[in-house]
Amino acid sequence: QRVLLLVASDVDALCACKIIQALFQCDHVQYTLVPVSGWQELETAFLEHKDQFKYFVLINCGANVDLLEILQPEEDTCFFVCDSHRPINVVNVYNDTQIKLLVKPDDDFDVPAYDDIFRDEEDEEDEEEDSENESRGSEPSEKRRRFEEDVIERTMRRRQRREWEARRREILFDYEQYEYHGTSSAMVMFDLAWIMSKDLNDMLWWAIVGLTDQWVQDKITHMKYVTDIGVLQRHVSRHNHRNEDEENSLSIDCVRIAFEYDLRLALYQHWSLYESLCNTSYTSATLKLWSVQGQKRLQEFLADMGLPLKQVKQKFNSMDMSLKENLREMIEESANKFGMKDLRIQTFSIHFGFKNKFSASDIVYATVSLMENIEKEGPETTNFIKALDSLSRGNLDKLHQGLDLAKKQLRAIQQTVASCICTNLVISQGPFLYCALMEGTPDVKLFSKPVSLCLLSKYLLKSFVCSTKNKRCKLLPLVMAAPMDVEQGTVIMVGIPPETESSDKKNFFGRAFEKAADSTNSRTLHNHFDMSIIELKTEDRSKFLDALISLLS
Repeated sequence: QRVLLLVASDVDALCACKIIQALFQCDHVQYTLVPVSGWQELETAFLEHKDQFKYFVLINCGANVDLLEILQPEEDTCFFVCDSHRPINVVNVYNDTQIKLLVKPDDDFDVPAYDDIFRDEEDEEDEEEDSENESRGSEPSEKRRRFEEDVIERTMRRRQRREWEARRREILFDYEQYEYHGTSSAMVMFDLAWIMSKDLNDMLWWAIVGLTDQWVQDKITHMKYVTDIGVLQRHVSRHNHRNEDEENSLSIDCVRIAFEYDLRLALYQHWSLYESLCNTSYTSATLKLWSVQGQKRLQEFLADMGLPLKQVKQKFNSMDMSLKENLREMIEESANKFGMKDLRIQTFSIHFGFKNKFSASDIVYATVSLMENIEKEGPETTNFIKALDSLSRGNLDKLHQGLDLAKKQLRAIQQTVASCICTNLVISQGPFLYCALMEGTPDVKLFSKPVSLCLLSKYLLKSFVCSTKNKRCKLLPLVMAAPMDVEQGTVIMVGIPPETESSDKKNFFGRAFEKAADSTNSRTLHNHFDMSIIELKTEDRSKFLDALISLLS
């Protein structure tokens, strides 16, 4: 039996895909891999392959809509859905025959009870039967009495039904109002491998990268991240304790994963410390590096650590060993004085042999930029395959190419953030902040891609919250728009929840976008697996925004 693998375009999905590919290889399962970047591609892929395949595995797509309604599959088709998007559609939860959800047992979904949302068909048939029975009574008076009782009973039943339907709408609205993310799919797949006793160090590393992707993209709360890190840490110590015999423990091609309290600086081990400080959203927002004052604070920060500029600006690998040895402690001590209390983060790093060491977030940035690379024109799938390949340890050249692209991407994001803040492009619309990138802005093509646009929006919101004096604006969510396709006249729009310490990372823009589009008949395309990303005709933008403002006010 062949299996069709449908994989969404995000790093967590790629990592889950690598794990399931390895498991399929162990058991000699034949499969076909199809990358899907949105609902349209998912439907097309399904229609093309539904005659040859009975089993479909969906990774990071398909859980949050009614799959059977969208795809209209045959009775004997079976879907295995491993998706971190929440809330899961109730039909998918309660359909056991055709849809198998791969989820961790300890994930809480708060799914409404079955009886609150589904009614049996029999109730409706009863009403039909009643009307036939009426005509058979013997005495006219008896007939009338029975008729009156029936009328009362039927009215009661209809009223109960109306009440039930109103309550059902309310329950479903509460359940589906916010979009958020559950456990990373790569972690769920690793759990599966572990239960089958087929877990390898490589698979564990992919699970770590999947979780780190959720953290880099700000999809989960800090609490959830720390909890999941703890789960993975136990697996890491199980897989990576060093053997006693020295010969085996240090072979040149060995893979070693280690838990670390590392610096929260993007790609700093493959860049210069200075560039990394400037292009990491956390440090750049806290120090306000887009202003002259902020640049001055950066110099003071470096002076406080006692790091000479010459050392800081050269490649990290070439820095003096004496400085590198206790660099983390030095940076953390000075960071506390400059208001950066969370500059250290729990994470993992991997060593390939002696020479190559990568931190989990390095891999995430590299994979994202390979996946959304805009430099090479070619079929969409080439970027996907390249990004997937870069996750294998045999392909270090692809990984290094990804790291170079990631530096460009981070620079582009940081420069765009700086120009948006310096030219006051972020405006308060009442219930949310709004920022639109103009056609012709540098790097604007990069931000027509969903993950890059989301990263930009999150960095921009962080920086704006640090730069604004307005207390009310600090608590607002952000809607960001960028040109998508100039010839077709479309923009891509994303909604980001407010940037607060206690934020639960739940996003209400998905539902709001749908309603605003319906009420104004805007020509929108809800094609992304994340409901909070939509495409929209440029000329419909202003009426759509007006509707969104009145909806959220």
